[in-house]
Amino acid sequence: MQNSTNLSIDCVDKLKVLADETRLAVLQLLIDSPKRVGEMNAILHLEQSLLSHHLQVLRRAKLIVRERDGKAFLYRLAPQVEVVTGKALNLGCCVLSFNQNLEYL
Repeated sequence: MQNSTNLSIDCVDKLKVLADETRLAVLQLLIDSPKRVGEMNAILHLEQSLLSHHLQVLRRAKLIVRERDGKAFLYRLAPQVEVVTGKALNLGCCVLSFNQNLEYL
């Protein structure tokens, strides 16, 4: 019973993180390939500090990871987030499907 409760809490926490259009857009961008902040910002058109905040929230939720790439950071989906059938992500507790392109902010 305890494991089921922990899984439910983990799922609720992930869904709370994903209740933001910008974070969903970031995940959708990372499905195809890892990206640097500048690459994401060229598409999303956000203040860099705001995008950095959203990236930090996604990292804390263990949905994305970052690695150093020269002077910049490269962001990618976390290993436990599995891409299934092109535009869907298996988050472990549920599958998130992108049926259409998000209209970027």
